[in-house]
Formats: sequence, C-alpha cells, structure tokens
Amino acid sequence: MAEIHPFRAFRYDPTRVAAEQVVTQPYDKITPEMQGRYYRASPYNLTRIILGRKEENDNPANNVYSRAADYFRKWREEEILRQDRDPSIYAYSQRFRAPGSAASDPQLERRGFIALGRIEDYPAGVVFRHEQTLAKPKADRLELLRATRAHFGQIFMLYEDAGGVESLFYTEGQPDTLVTDEYGVEHRLSAIFDPRKIDAVQRAMKDKRLIIADGHHRYETALNYRNEQRAAEGDGQSSTGGKPYEFVMMTFINMNSPGLLILPTHRVVHSLCCFSDEKFRQAAHSYFDVDEIDGPIDGAHATTILREGGRAGTVLLAVTANRSFLLHHPNPNVEKVLVGLSLRQQDLDVVQLHKRLLESVLGLSQESIRNQQNLSYVRDADEALALVRNGKANIAFLMNPCRISQVRDVAFAGEVMPQKSTDFYPKLLSGLTIYAVE
Repeated sequence: MAEIHPFRAFRYDPTRVAAEQVVTQPYDKITPEMQGRYYRASPYNLTRIILGRKEENDNPANNVYSRAADYFRKWREEEILRQDRDPSIYAYSQRFRAPGSAASDPQLERRGFIALGRIEDYPAGVVFRHEQTLAKPKADRLELLRATRAHFGQIFMLYEDAGGVESLFYTEGQPDTLVTDEYGVEHRLSAIFDPRKIDAVQRAMKDKRLIIADGHHRYETALNYRNEQRAAEGDGQSSTGGKPYEFVMMTFINMNSPGLLILPTHRVVHSLCCFSDEKFRQAAHSYFDVDEIDGPIDGAHATTILREGGRAGTVLLAVTANRSFLLHHPNPNVEKVLVGLSLRQQDLDVVQLHKRLLESVLGLSQESIRNQQNLSYVRDADEALALVRNGKANIAFLMNPCRISQVRDVAFAGEVMPQKSTDFYPKLLSGLTIYAVE
C-alpha cells in the first residue's frame, strides 16, 4: 500500500557550513524571535527560504517566494547545498528528554527514516489524516513550492509495526550529520544507499497504512501541486507514474515506538466580555462534576492532578485568575452537544472540552475557534497559568495528552480531531535533507 523510494537529497556541505547554524524547526514553529536568531546564525540558514522576511518594496516580481527560489538556486550553484551521488534513504533518530523532566531522567530515542512517499488521495486508503487543515497556510506553502520546486521539510508519517522495519535501517554507527537543536534534542542522520537494504525496507513497507502525525498542510499542499502538474501535462490519472511531483519527502516512524511522545496542547481563552468564574462554574456543572481546588497550583501540580484523574476517564482543569476547577465524569444526560460524533470522537478529552465548555458554556462558535479569535494554544502549563494570573486571559483549560491509540483509531476510521489535538515531540528538523522536484 505505502510506496516509498530512495532519492538523491540535497544536503548542506559540512565543510562549508555547520548544521547547527543552518537547519531549523518546521516553519510553523518558528516564532519572530527564532526567525531573527536564525537569520543571524548564518547567511545560509534555511529560514531565508521557508519563512523569509517580508520587505517594504515587495511586489509580484520580488517577494518572499521569489527570494526563496533565488536562495535555493544560488546555494546550489555555490555548492553550499550538494546533491548526494547515490539514491538513498536516510536513517533519522532523535534523542531527547521530555519537556519538564529532570536532567537525571533517562533519554528517549525516536527512530525513523526519510524517503520519498507517493502522494495519495485520502479515499485511496493509504494515507490518513487526523486533523483538519486551513486554506491560508496551504496557499502560502503552495506559493513557496511553486517558486522553489522543492520540499525542505519532511511530512511526519506514522506506520504500525512490531519493530521489524526499524531493524532494517537502524544503525549505531557514526552519523553523517549530528546536530543538537535549541531544545537540547540530538538529531542523527545517516544515508543508506545499499540497494539490498533499501529494497528490504521498501518491501516491508508495502502493506503499511500511513497516518500524518505532523505536516497536514504541507501534505495537502504537495497533493494540490501534484494535481496542478498533472493538469498542466494533461495527465489526470497518473496514479502510478514516476514523475517527481508524484512524491513528497516523508519521515516514517513506528507508532509503537517507545520514543513516540505526544504532549498536550492547552487552550487559553481571552478577550471575553463579562466573564465570571462563578457563572462559569455554575454552567460547567451541567456538563461535568466540578470540584474546586483550594490554593494556587503550578504546572507540575496541574500535570500530576490531570495524570492521576485521567486514569478514570476524561478530566480537565479550568483555571482563572483566582480559582481552579477540576472537571470530571461528563454528564451523560447532555449528550446532545456531541450529536453526530462517533464514540471514538466522544472519547477524546479535547472534543469534550470543545463541545461542552468552549462552545456550550462559553458560547464560542466553531468558526471563531478555527480563526483563533478568542483562543490561543499553549504547550507549557505554567505559561498558560501565567496568562490568566497576569490578566491577559480569562480562563485556561489544561488537559492530558491524546493517546496514540486514539489518534490511530480516529484516523483509520476516516475521521478528524479538532485542530491542535496532538503535539508530537520533538519536531523534525527542516533542512537535513531537501527534495527537488524540478
């Protein structure tokens, strides 16, 4: 089912630039502060391509996309970026500690490999999504792809396996690239160009179904670009063709890997008129059992409360400037708010939060949630708590992370979760390998 191929990646020449100075986090994780730091790190930093700065005199002929194409062309001409001689797949491992863990805690390791994967329409039953996408990010990525005709980051793909695939590509040897990112994550990359090993991996992956963990917008951008190219060439049915635009760069990781970590993404609600924590408590009581927690709590305490409470089912923590509420045991008598949702969806804490609290109690519309009009997403619990205590938000909702089994079941059923339901950690670095479709 999953069709993968080796490719001749463009990679930064380590004799010309240090990897730490040029590779980056994915474009959608780059804050303005990070963008400035990346720009200062090197004139060849990938941010200039994947998230370039806008200029006052930008016009249709000179803009972030045209400049990105110029950088990519010049860096290849200068051999800052050099294409590998042999078609390869690339073993990629990440060694890290979970955010908030102690330095003495053992490291985790997540192992995968980078290769080209055939772009499949969702109805084909090969590639599955678990989150919805928005039009604006896809339009931006499509303009960049049209201009550069290259993919600079990988789609994070999950497959299910007992470990046999990993044994075919994993190696303990010295990697080609070793870089530690700003979060202390160690990234190790090694090219595998032995045809026998590549063939073994290809055969082992043939029966796999794939779930997009991260990169939904970039995957659908690649799909739209593929369709554009097919139309331009008059080839509307090229489902088995070998044209470069039929493929996109992917990192494949076993969803049963002990190093697969999903973090929660907390919700912070702001700019509500006439918000009252007592009115919230009373309204929430129609949907959950509500226990008020005495005294202030910090992120570590909140995480412990949620982890222990989550053993019995859905549990959420709502925190205002002066009060904290533990919400648990959803009231089955008000299931009307979940009408139309499968039991798989109803089992998700994030769905319970959105339907019962954000929409029903606080009155936020689905459109306003999609547009983040009164809602922001925060990974760190202490940051979320600080926003409400500093008066910058009305209420913060903290939750447990989604389980990988839930992601799998929802995706394979052809369903999607609310946006920002999962936060796979760590992120895949952009710029380790580059795939040119020209």
